[in-house]
Amino acid sequence: MNAPAKLRTVLVDDEAPARALMREYLGAHADIEIVGECPNGFEAVKTIGELEPDLVFLDIQMPKLDGFEVLELLAPGPAVVFVTAYDEFAIKAFEVNAVDYLLKPYGAARLAEALARVRGHVARPAIAPARLAAAARAPGVFTERVLVKDGAKVHVIPVEKLDYLEAQDDYVAIHSEGKVHLKPQPLGDVAAGLDPARFVRIHRSYVLNVERLARLELYAKDSRVAILVGGVQLPVSRSGYARLKELMVG
Repeated sequence: MNAPAKLRTVLVDDEAPARALMREYLGAHADIEIVGECPNGFEAVKTIGELEPDLVFLDIQMPKLDGFEVLELLAPGPAVVFVTAYDEFAIKAFEVNAVDYLLKPYGAARLAEALARVRGHVARPAIAPARLAAAARAPGVFTERVLVKDGAKVHVIPVEKLDYLEAQDDYVAIHSEGKVHLKPQPLGDVAAGLDPARFVRIHRSYVLNVERLARLELYAKDSRVAILVGGVQLPVSRSGYARLKELMVG
């Protein structure tokens, strides 16, 4: 009789003692094989992409890239168990959407419980990482940067450097400082995390950073075009004009 396949596992935590404790607890489980450890989010994206593990224990609070941002850049595949000391908003999101989460400090018994869930395939239906992050975000807190994976590189674009977002089938074209970055995500998901006082959906295919707006022009009956600083022209729908007008008047 063949032995059950081992779960190839990657640990992601910026604190070495936390990884050591996780490694110790996992040592009691014969079906777990630790194939990688990562001290930061950038290394996690690279390592997980290369090793394609079955399971990732992912810390949320890390410098440079946090756990949500790592998750956003991963291809679907590994089961993810969050490890966090996060607040009530995140816990609510994890309970609804995650395979499981471990709230620091946790013990060996709680870890074994999480592994039982992973083995039993009791994961919730997959949810878009941007939506998970939005559910976990405290009210009034918005995305400060947009991440785009380009091969082994990760572009980190501060929101203040965004000019506009453009829907292109299942991708978003992110226009920033004369460059275009493609992100495999629906426009609505990316826009949901942006501050509505700064970003307006002016058309079903465009979200505009209002600070880039030079002027609006009427070019046909009920049809308007947004002229951006630099001369780029974007169509403005009737509902988009109403949203823009409300923001500018307010």
